[in-house]
Amino acid sequence: MAHIVTVAIVDDEPLAREGLRALLVGDRDVQVVAECADGQAAIEAIRRTKPDIVFLDVQMPEVDGFDVIRALADAGDPLPAVVFVTAYDQYALKAFDVHAVDYLLKPFHDERFAEALARAKARRGEDMTERIARLLDERKPKIMRVLVKTGGRVLFIRADEIDWIEAADYYVKLHVAGKVHMLRESMAALEARLDPELFFRVHRSAIVNLERVRELQPFSRREHVLVLRDGTRLRLTRSRRERLAELLGQRL
Repeated sequence: MAHIVTVAIVDDEPLAREGLRALLVGDRDVQVVAECADGQAAIEAIRRTKPDIVFLDVQMPEVDGFDVIRALADAGDPLPAVVFVTAYDQYALKAFDVHAVDYLLKPFHDERFAEALARAKARRGEDMTERIARLLDERKPKIMRVLVKTGGRVLFIRADEIDWIEAADYYVKLHVAGKVHMLRESMAALEARLDPELFFRVHRSAIVNLERVRELQPFSRREHVLVLRDGTRLRLTRSRRERLAELLGQRL
């Protein structure tokens, strides 16, 4: 008798979950033990059901796929075989390499799904902790664009078009070419997804695109001010000035 393989589905899109479930129920060796629409529910369900395999969406609001894996790893929970489900393009997906079991690029064909499932079955029970930790620490792809919902529309804002980012309670304000766009995401979560060679956190409530910085001015004995091309002035503490100097490889 074949061993039953338990699977969890995590995706914030109902149609995506439905599509994955339809493909999985066609395999008599598979049992879907959890289906989650957000990252926090996924963490709880994976801990409770301990599935062999998780089909995990990368991009979800608030708690994304990487956050799910990080929460499990940090708590010392055993990590299942993970198949990432993502809309990232092929170039960005090179970052996944072989540190995850596999990935599915939306939209995918049945044959591609079958290949990913077979690979995950073969790898179930393998200790994924080291591989996933390496993926989280070194290989996480950086976002190329930010999606902002406004007035019934969805704006695609290129990350390198952002001048600076301001904290606003449970939101962040994206300052782009004189306009402000509200995004429901924490500063910490957004910072983790940005390119650290382009974006720098000047203090707790502000992140700046270094390409927009025009000059650095003294403000007090312990603080400086970054002046952006549009005239925006952002306070820079001494400790962050030293960190910026390390980043740029120059004395400031």
